[in-house]
Amino acid sequence: MSLQKSDADHGLSTISAEVVVIGAGLSGLVAAATAYAAGKNVAILDQEPKASTGGQAHWSFGGLFMVDTPEQRRLGVKDSAELAMSDWLASAAFDRPADRMARAWAEAYVDFASGEKRAWLNNLNVGIFPLVQWAERGGYGPQGHGNTVPRFHVTWGTGPALVEPFLAKVMEGVKAGKVSLHFRHRASSLTTTSGRVTGVYGEVLEPSTAVRGQASSRVAVGHFEATAGAVVVTTGGIGGNHHMVRRQWPGGTAPAEMLCGVPASVDGEFLPVVESAGGALVNGDRMWHYPEGIHNHDPVWPLHGIRILPGPSSLWLDAEGRQLPAPLFPGFDSLGALRHIVASGHGYSWFVLNRTIALKELALSGSEQNPDLTGKDVRLLASRLRPGTDTPLQRFMDKGIDFIQASSPTELASRMNQLVDSRSIDAAALQSLIEDRDRQVASGLGKDPQLAAIRAARRFATDKLMRVAPPHRLADPAHGPLMAIRLSVLTRKSLGGIQTDLRSRVLDGEGNAIPGLYAAGEAAGFGGGGVHGYRALEGTFLGGCLFTGRAAGRDAAASV
Repeated sequence: MSLQKSDADHGLSTISAEVVVIGAGLSGLVAAATAYAAGKNVAILDQEPKASTGGQAHWSFGGLFMVDTPEQRRLGVKDSAELAMSDWLASAAFDRPADRMARAWAEAYVDFASGEKRAWLNNLNVGIFPLVQWAERGGYGPQGHGNTVPRFHVTWGTGPALVEPFLAKVMEGVKAGKVSLHFRHRASSLTTTSGRVTGVYGEVLEPSTAVRGQASSRVAVGHFEATAGAVVVTTGGIGGNHHMVRRQWPGGTAPAEMLCGVPASVDGEFLPVVESAGGALVNGDRMWHYPEGIHNHDPVWPLHGIRILPGPSSLWLDAEGRQLPAPLFPGFDSLGALRHIVASGHGYSWFVLNRTIALKELALSGSEQNPDLTGKDVRLLASRLRPGTDTPLQRFMDKGIDFIQASSPTELASRMNQLVDSRSIDAAALQSLIEDRDRQVASGLGKDPQLAAIRAARRFATDKLMRVAPPHRLADPAHGPLMAIRLSVLTRKSLGGIQTDLRSRVLDGEGNAIPGLYAAGEAAGFGGGGVHGYRALEGTFLGGCLFTGRAAGRDAAASV
């Protein structure tokens, strides 16, 4: 749904509403729609132009973590809330006093994901793609990180379809005169009256014609003050602010070069404002960045990267050509792979594969890279089973600077070294690795744990149909040329943030709720200042925006 030009008034100097929401991303729209549905007057502020409404959710693949759903059961997946909670706690590894509220949020979220979430979305006309995906497979044993079963449900229509019902509700409120939208209004401080947060102060930025995701001007042309009974902070994380990412990186070991998986507007600059108002910021060193980033050949924002969603068959090598140890296979443990790669002293690694594996197993994250799912185009979707030449992946293979093809391991090694201006990849060692791997395939059994993982994955219907290629020799000419893909570290999400209770009220350093102040979405660490702990099970970010945004909207409305 489009927003009309009249919806934003750049000249307002004063704004008044019962509930003010800072941020027009998914969690902000959910909070605003919920408060409006409860009968409240709502004002939404956002520093970006109206083109960026929906925030990061618009760009997303639309993945949702859900438990024991009809989609899972139809595929023979046996899941339960108990199993999901066990996986969550094993992955989160909560170990700090500040994690008390985060764990409470985790328990509440798993209950939501295994209970009303599926029916709630259905009532909002949000459809779910029937083939559930298996993300973060782990591999560390029954008490280790990872999803025991597939739980990654893709929204039919990807991220935009998830934004749509809440944006529609907000626009209904605009038409009814109960909701006002204020773009190019950049909040810079919170105002307090008698111990209660009662408003926001900030700058009105000059009008901008920047399209969705493009960096917009920060030139101020005026100031504004918004008064409210309650303020909801939904300003997102820090992934677009590499200076802040580096400052918070554990041990200060961030790579010298990184790609950016989110627009520059995801700058984290309002978080210190909440802290100065007494709110507790926790777990800032916990972040969720990906090791499988590639340069976007058609970038929208600075250092624009896309994440590859891999199947398990590619050989994963570090910058020196050494294979990552088990169970750091593609798609098994994002944080473990990231830590291993960064510890090697480099910010990049390699997938080595062939054309058959690439076409079967590689997907690209994001709504714009999946036009079939985003456009709900069944005919185009069917073409995934018989990949042609005009696909987003093929365009990256043809135009992307990170993709290399060669007829032999020796030639491949030479081109890999040429791309990074190095001699790190030894041609003989690469050829030996590929030959030894192919002997394992030819044996029909073998000792390679990666091949065992591939064969196990193909027992799951979705993987066999569209995500995992049958084991075969990498160097077999029948499976096309050999390929290498340079993978860069890609910044994406914050796992820490503003500490909140289960009503999304912002807590101070003593654990007391600050009257009138709420936080939701990534700004709140998707609940409690860090609901994921150290590791995410994937599909939990958008769902966290939904869950925390709804809680914030409900309680903010009830408080005024």
